[in-house]
Amino acid sequence: MRYDVVALGEILIDFAQEKVDESGYPTMAAHPGGAPANFLAAAKARGLDTAIIGKVGNDAFGKLLVNTLQEAGIGTENVLIDDSVFTTLAFVTFSGGDRSFSFARKPGADTCVKASEVDLSLIDGCRDFHFGTLSLTDEPAADATKKAVDYAKKAGKLISFDPNLREPLWKDLSDAKDAMLYGLSVADVVKISDNEVEFLFGVNPEEGADLLLERYPNIQLAFVTCGAEGCVYQNRNAKGRVPVLPGVTATDTTGAGDIFGGTALAEALKTEKAPRDLTDEELKAIVRTATAAAGLSTMRPGGISSIPSLSEVTDALHCFS
Repeated sequence: MRYDVVALGEILIDFAQEKVDESGYPTMAAHPGGAPANFLAAAKARGLDTAIIGKVGNDAFGKLLVNTLQEAGIGTENVLIDDSVFTTLAFVTFSGGDRSFSFARKPGADTCVKASEVDLSLIDGCRDFHFGTLSLTDEPAADATKKAVDYAKKAGKLISFDPNLREPLWKDLSDAKDAMLYGLSVADVVKISDNEVEFLFGVNPEEGADLLLERYPNIQLAFVTCGAEGCVYQNRNAKGRVPVLPGVTATDTTGAGDIFGGTALAEALKTEKAPRDLTDEELKAIVRTATAAAGLSTMRPGGISSIPSLSEVTDALHCFS
């Protein structure tokens, strides 16, 4: 089958804190996740055909995840089940409104994808290949990711990239920076957060968008998400900022950036234009739709499980009028 978007990367369980007992131990709720999986599920919700390349353990969580991906309409023919490793687990706790991440991943199944296990025919048939940095933290997944990216570029595919900095997964943050800069050097479409722009370049979102397009001629379109401050967008034709969806009271921001990214890419691809050629009017409409989807998702727990329906997003867009 031919897909619009194929991603390679982590498929995992997010355990999100629901409450804390008197001794400080959290009660956690399990949700299907992984940034590329969230991204693809959001793109699928906007009408694109999507598939993921990844690995889970031969355990209860791995089987649940494969089933969830299939129920979301994501192609799983290149999701491998490995008897020798356990499905990756992420634990999200909250303190003063800030999230903190811990991972059971030494190794986790997602880091064990080998280049020889990647079904390149999926890339042959896609329009966009998507990846992030979590598949670059450890071998053999890092090698598999770079070879897949190289293959996709040589095949003339659009490349989308989300730096998705998760500091606990890196032995040295200089390695994280190198991985993020590698991604920027090969990507056509970039979804990056204001915190990641600050980490890489020490500048504000507008300056970061300028810098990305100036320093990396391969980047056709950049989205800099700014949490409650909306999103900065820029291509070679236009730039601007769209505010967040009015009236949103966020309770769980897990996966919101991925949902923004998958929605934005889907809306961009549906124009049938190259990202560099999108007009300011088109970009505003894309970002409003993606911002609405991401905002609505924060009112529900989890990543994949929080993605709003097409009709919910359409109704919410009236709030921007």
